[in-house]
Amino acid sequence: MSDDLFEICDEAFRKFVLFGAELECLYTGLQFGEGPVYFADTDVLIWSDIPGNRLMRYVAGQVSVFRSPSNHANGNTRDREGRLLTCEHSGRRVTRTEYDGSITVIADAYRGKKLNSPNDVVVKSDGSIWFTDPYYGILNDQEGVKAPREQRACNVFRVDARDGSIESVADDCEMPNGLAFSLDEQKLYVSDTGFTESSDGARHIRVYDVLDGERLTRSRVFAEVNPGCSDGFRLDSEGFIWTSAGDGVQCLSPDGALLGRIKVPAGVTNLTFGGPLRNRLFMTGPTSLWALYTNRRGALIT
Repeated sequence: MSDDLFEICDEAFRKFVLFGAELECLYTGLQFGEGPVYFADTDVLIWSDIPGNRLMRYVAGQVSVFRSPSNHANGNTRDREGRLLTCEHSGRRVTRTEYDGSITVIADAYRGKKLNSPNDVVVKSDGSIWFTDPYYGILNDQEGVKAPREQRACNVFRVDARDGSIESVADDCEMPNGLAFSLDEQKLYVSDTGFTESSDGARHIRVYDVLDGERLTRSRVFAEVNPGCSDGFRLDSEGFIWTSAGDGVQCLSPDGALLGRIKVPAGVTNLTFGGPLRNRLFMTGPTSLWALYTNRRGALIT
């Protein structure tokens, strides 16, 4: 096992990675890659190039532009009907791409005021949509459109699947970023990347208990991530967390212990599991899209 690619911090991690695995660079030339989502039914990966103002597509070894302009799209996922959900920085909204290609706005305001700049999104099994809303996309004209904040806090929001109503479920993160549910959906993990705006800011993943499927409680720090931060992350089929970091990918146990690292040049911004067996880890970096086969399968609920 190459010491150049893997760092074993706990012997359990040795069984999670494959001897002889090769880190593949599938594409380079991004301005800042983010938000990968895999479509198993068509074997397609979609991801964002935020400053490039485009959504990219990888299929059958070929890369093309899926949508441009993209309103500086960031995080992406699929809803329970398989449709693409996208967080748009300059649109300051969460949208759904319908089967016919038309766009439906899911959320663009809260209590009569514009959202900051939705960052990442996940869908619960009841169809509700949960997303983070830091203000990265209104700080400058590079990752969105510079604009004043209208929201007092940087919230985690929930959109009800029945009536489309939006509610804040957490407001205690400095800059809420990536998010994912535990396998039983009894917990919600949210990364806080406040250190990007303050030298003593947060660089950890928080975890909340989910009450009645709709509310969050008992906020606490789950794990610190360093170097860099936990921008985006996913769970595997046994509940281990694979998170982006400044040195690549870090694998955390369900209790937050660091098990090992995958070293990726220039670090990783986000990731997702894909491929027919959900064992191929797709990773976005600042300029490139990477892939690596693992000995784990991604969770069906992410």
